[in-house]
Amino acid sequence: MAGGLTHLNEKGEAQIVDIGDKAVTRRRALAQARINALPDTVAAIMGGGLKKGDALAVARVAGIMAAKKTSDLIPLCHPIALTKVSVEIEAIDVTTIGILATAETTGQTGVEMEALVAASTAALTLYDMAKAIDRAMTITDLRLLEKSGGKSGDFVLKP
Repeated sequence: MAGGLTHLNEKGEAQIVDIGDKAVTRRRALAQARINALPDTVAAIMGGGLKKGDALAVARVAGIMAAKKTSDLIPLCHPIALTKVSVEIEAIDVTTIGILATAETTGQTGVEMEALVAASTAALTLYDMAKAIDRAMTITDLRLLEKSGGKSGDFVLKP
C-alpha cells in the first residue's frame, strides 16, 4: 500500500481494496449537501411551485437511486447490498435548503460514498428542476457528517 492509501498498491497503481477478510458489521453513514438560492426559488422548491413537478419527491428518489448505483459511478467502490437509504430535504432558512442522506448496510465495507452520492444527486436534481428560475443557485457543503461500523470505528464531524 503506497502512502497509506488503501486504493493504491505498492507501485502506486489504482486498485480495488480486498475486503474478503474484513468482518461483516452493520455500517451506517450520514452525509449532507446544501443549496443556496434566492428566497423565491427556495419557496418554489419547498412549496411545490415548480413547473417540472414535485421537486422534493423527485430529488428523494434520485438520491436513493444514485446511492444504489454508486459503484457504477465511483470506479473503486465495491457494489454493496444496501439495507436502507433515506434522503431528507428541508429549508434551513429562506435562502438555504439542506439535504441529509443516510445509507446503511450489513457488510464488509462502508457506505460513506453511497451517502455522499445520494446527497449530491438529490442536490443536483433540485438544481435541475429549479434552474429555469434561478441559474445562480450553488450547491455547497457536501460532506460526511457521521459514519459507524467497521474496523476504523465511528466518525462524527465536529461542528
